[in-house]
Amino acid sequence: MQIVTVSPKYQVVIPRAARTALGIRPGQRLQVLVYQNQLRFVPVRPLRELRGSLPGIGSDIERDEDRV
Repeated sequence: MQIVTVSPKYQVVIPRAARTALGIRPGQRLQVLVYQNQLRFVPVRPLRELRGSLPGIGSDIERDEDRV
């Protein structure tokens, strides 16, 4: 576990190990959640990165005739 310090501008530096583990890059957006008296930073991923993340789910589904 690593400890960070909040700056006078309420900024923190994300430790390298955490950035590497989550694949966080400079300029990337993070969603901030307050959950059970904790701050949680969740990386916002582009939808294109989610493609193929659910193996086994096909896109060949039956559609109604009035749908394309």
